[in-house]
Amino acid sequence: LGPNGAGKTTAIQLMLGLTTPTSGTVTIFGLDLRKHRRQILSRVNFASAYISLPSNLTVEENLTVFSRLYGVKNYKRKFRDLLELFEIPQTLKQVTGALSSGQITRLNLCKAFLNDPDALFLDEPTASLDPDIADKVRTALREIQRERGVTMIYTSHNMQEVEEMCDRVIFL
Repeated sequence: LGPNGAGKTTAIQLMLGLTTPTSGTVTIFGLDLRKHRRQILSRVNFASAYISLPSNLTVEENLTVFSRLYGVKNYKRKFRDLLELFEIPQTLKQVTGALSSGQITRLNLCKAFLNDPDALFLDEPTASLDPDIADKVRTALREIQRERGVTMIYTSHNMQEVEEMCDRVIFL
């Protein structure tokens, strides 16, 4: 939790190995990220309200590409279930660039759950959502967390949302 510029996104980038720390080490699942990058990254995923998927591909094409990269079995069924969960099944054949920002945010969440991650990094995952859709997304995230025990690192500016979603809070 913290204001703009506090380092929330940077912290996630460090944990994903996208930014190299100037000192110290990043340890995930008890493993040093520098030494066990592939092993760690195969067990995690990421979603953000500020990341776009390739806009010239359809939703189905985007999810197929990521499913194959992650080695997801029965991927068409998997991403159709996720599109249903996040209430955007009608977007399957649409070009990603034609989606609303809220639909893109939920599509990123679908992408993030394709590989059934053990840890999920969520960078302001409801920032571009209408209040009712944001509530539905938080409900879906809590349901997945309860069912699968997924560890979620969740950044936000919204104290109420953090109180609702998080067991532990770090203030930056």
